[in-house]
Amino acid sequence: MSDFSTARQNMVDCQVRPSDVTDLRIVDAMLTVPREVFVPERQRALAYLDLDVEVSEGGSARRFLIKPAVIAKMLQAAEIKDTDSVLVAGCATGYAAALAARLAGQVTATEVDPSLAAKAREVLVQLGLERVTVRTADVAEGDPASAPYDVIVLDGATEIAPDRLYGQLKEGGRLVGVFAMTQPPRAMIVTRSRGDFGSRALFDASGPVLPGLERRPVIPFRIKSVAQMPHVKSFDRVRPPRGSVPLGRGIRCGGIVTRNGQ
Repeated sequence: MSDFSTARQNMVDCQVRPSDVTDLRIVDAMLTVPREVFVPERQRALAYLDLDVEVSEGGSARRFLIKPAVIAKMLQAAEIKDTDSVLVAGCATGYAAALAARLAGQVTATEVDPSLAAKAREVLVQLGLERVTVRTADVAEGDPASAPYDVIVLDGATEIAPDRLYGQLKEGGRLVGVFAMTQPPRAMIVTRSRGDFGSRALFDASGPVLPGLERRPVIPFRIKSVAQMPHVKSFDRVRPPRGSVPLGRGIRCGGIVTRNGQ
């Protein structure tokens, strides 16, 4: 048995099975798919550790394979059937897509970095997984052309609600991923039912945020003082319009009252 084969067995025995992954199809997939071939040569010694392993090679964003136990537990929660159509959003070099291909009828994978998408295509073909189609696309956009999907897998974390991906689920479809909108981050499953969406927490988890699913920065806004806005009059002694909320001595601009000079 090669060193990588031993490491793969240890990953399943020491990380995946102790994490309550009991679906034998997932266990078999993780014993079969060689994780090391999805990792750059310099990182291969880390391929089977309980880590998010970086696979980016000079792209605009750092990209990772998420921890083995996290992806295994999410795939188990998704309950993928052999007739299902699956989208793996943000597939990096394609490891999660390869696992999904062992479970599903058809897999589409998206990756924003063209070089990583090309690497994913190359490795998946080498492994004989022709049922996986890899497209270069923004993670948040999904792949509307092949929608709707029975299952969508976020191959990482999101800090915002992935609304466009929700819209690509079939009735009864499931989306799984790590949601980092609150602390602690949690793996969640979102299910579409009768046009509505319900969510359920699965387990606490962390993971690298996928590009395009980052929290948007809040830009501080400071209202200028009256001296800087000569067109605004002081309303210190004027009754405010109905429905407004006076804040004491201040100015009124567009119906919003703020303290003078702040």
